[in-house]
Amino acid sequence: MDIDLRLVRYFTVVAEYGNFGRAATRLHLAQPSLSRQIQRLEAELGVRLFDRSPQGSSLTDAGRAYLPRARILLQEAEQAARTARAAVQPRTLTVGCAEGLVITACVQELRRRHPDGQVRTRHLDWRDTLALAERRVDALVAYRPLPFATDGFRVTKLHEEPRVLATSASHHLAKEKAVSRRALSDEELVACVSTPVVWSTPKPVGDRPAPPAPAIDDSYEDKLELIATGHCVAIFPAGDRRAAVREDIALVPVIDLDPCEVVLVTRADDPNPLLGSLEDVARTLLGTASRRENNEQPVT
Repeated sequence: MDIDLRLVRYFTVVAEYGNFGRAATRLHLAQPSLSRQIQRLEAELGVRLFDRSPQGSSLTDAGRAYLPRARILLQEAEQAARTARAAVQPRTLTVGCAEGLVITACVQELRRRHPDGQVRTRHLDWRDTLALAERRVDALVAYRPLPFATDGFRVTKLHEEPRVLATSASHHLAKEKAVSRRALSDEELVACVSTPVVWSTPKPVGDRPAPPAPAIDDSYEDKLELIATGHCVAIFPAGDRRAAVREDIALVPVIDLDPCEVVLVTRADDPNPLLGSLEDVARTLLGTASRRENNEQPVT
């Protein structure tokens, strides 16, 4: 029987969440598409795996019997892939980079050290939480907090960055050399769950009413518009300089907030020998000591 392992993985996620909607969100799929994929698996197996109801989805007897075997099947497939990759010396490495970070210097040095290798980069949206687990990238340079559980991953701290307040250029704090949290006491600040950015709840400006709060699908640029128009402020890592190119937005250091960390994340069981070289390069070029010695701005 030819079974698509992707369908098997979808089945295990739905079984874990007991709800097609939440499982679809976890898998970055539309719910109708996920439902069709599960129906396809059920048709291939010739059994019904879930009982569906408005309250959620529960495993049938067949589904409960299939679940442990499905998990073993996925584990064995992953182990087979790792064994095959370990049999040869990898010549490729894809380094993921989270929004707001630039890793050009690291990639250039890695290519210099390994001229016969293929080093690629992939800039990732903050919602792309599965890129490392799904092996679309081999390593990830990102800010903490990470948007995924770190079990099975190796996390290496590279450096810490202070934080800056992003405001409209006409905001009363825009000309300050630095601000404290007390200066923001009239702002309703909301920390993002999976990024180091803190946004304020939009409020009226003059006779202009408050716009809706940023939605999960709004782009970074959409949110910058709220800052530029004075309806919102935000606190960013100092190394995230994307807002600095706008003349209508001011960046002011925040002096009494804990810094955020930049980390390198890899899969703990990945045998790719280029990863050791990457870690060495990242520590050298992105490490705290290197920044201090070279008096660098906290973005490279």
